Amino acid sequence: MGLLSHDWIVLLVTLFGTLFLIGELLVNMRGLFGVLGLGFITVYFYSFLTPDMFALMMFVYILGLTLIIIDGKVVNDGTLATIGATAMVIAVGFSAPNWVSGLYAVIGVLIGGASSLMFLKVFKRREMWTKIALVDQLSSEMGYNSMKESYSQLVDRSGKALTDMRPVGTIQIDEEEYSAISNGQWIYKGDSIRVVSVDGTRILVKKTSAPIEK
Repeated sequence: MGLLSHDWIVLLVTLFGTLFLIGELLVNMRGLFGVLGLGFITVYFYSFLTPDMFALMMFVYILGLTLIIIDGKVVNDGTLATIGATAMVIAVGFSAPNWVSGLYAVIGVLIGGASSLMFLKVFKRREMWTKIALVDQLSSEMGYNSMKESYSQLVDRSGKALTDMRPVGTIQIDEEEYSAISNGQWIYKGDSIRVVSVDGTRILVKKTSAPIEK
């Protein structure tokens, strides 16, 4: 196992591997972070596993990463991303030679995933994450004044959730559909909602107790 016989080295390898791989998804680094991350993760699995198990666990880990990508590009509700992150944790945890190394490996993945968010403060964000975060505000210079004005009229209006909101989803108000974000609550499909505030095209809603026919 060489250097990976030290548990703290295991933590660093999985940390940097996940840090760079998730970082590659978040920011546009033209594959550099992806190559670095894949290198670290390959070293981790190769150090502990037979060729057959190496291929299996690499598949599970990359599958988890793929689910995160699909969530960011298509689904945008966090479900597949959560499943993907779980798969990555399971892959590194079960590949370790003992439970201590496995614990360090899992901690490394969790810290690496969380730390990758710091890249957003330094590098250009990938476009696929702007939708899930609802950070693209349509400006007057782009000719969206009428849309912003119509959105502002939604404040205090009531409607229902057309999809689960965790926290992003689709709502319906007077037969019109809008993308919205909840105020920290998990709102389920069919729940009644009220628009709390509108910031540009960012519609913030909260769940209400009034029954809505599903």
